[in-house]
Amino acid sequence: ARVGVIWNLTNPDKALEFEQIEVTARQLKLQLQSLEVRGLDDFEKAFRGATTKGPGALLTLTDTLTMTHQSQIVELAAKRRLPTMFQTGDFVDAGGLMSYGPNDADLFRRTATYVDKILKGAKPADLPVQQPTKFELVINLKTAKKIGLTVSPEMLFRADKVLK
Repeated sequence: ARVGVIWNLTNPDKALEFEQIEVTARQLKLQLQSLEVRGLDDFEKAFRGATTKGPGALLTLTDTLTMTHQSQIVELAAKRRLPTMFQTGDFVDAGGLMSYGPNDADLFRRTATYVDKILKGAKPADLPVQQPTKFELVINLKTAKKIGLTVSPEMLFRADKVLK
């Protein structure tokens, strides 16, 4: 019923993303705990706040700051035995619990198509903006076991990638 969200307060895009998460949380009747970070020193404080106020899970919004400190985030989540969801599988590869987000390989492939069109003379302004179309769920069973969480067979079946 309570979810903590770690996000970079200095990133305007993440502020907008957090606002959208708040709207969804209200619809789902979830309580959100905003865990703002601005730099390296803020992660420990954010996790202390998460532990004392008791969210059942954490969501980390991905940007340059959180990607740069992904190992610290993953380590702090494991240390406090907090299930954490990420937007990119890189965090799961680093030891995070799970992620759901756009498939990077698909995005890069589509980017290459755009580069090809531009090199062949297309004007970038004339090309349509595209949203991601392929998403993937990645689960780290080793991390689940480490924090004492059992992942249901249904979730494992739905996952695109399971790290054992």
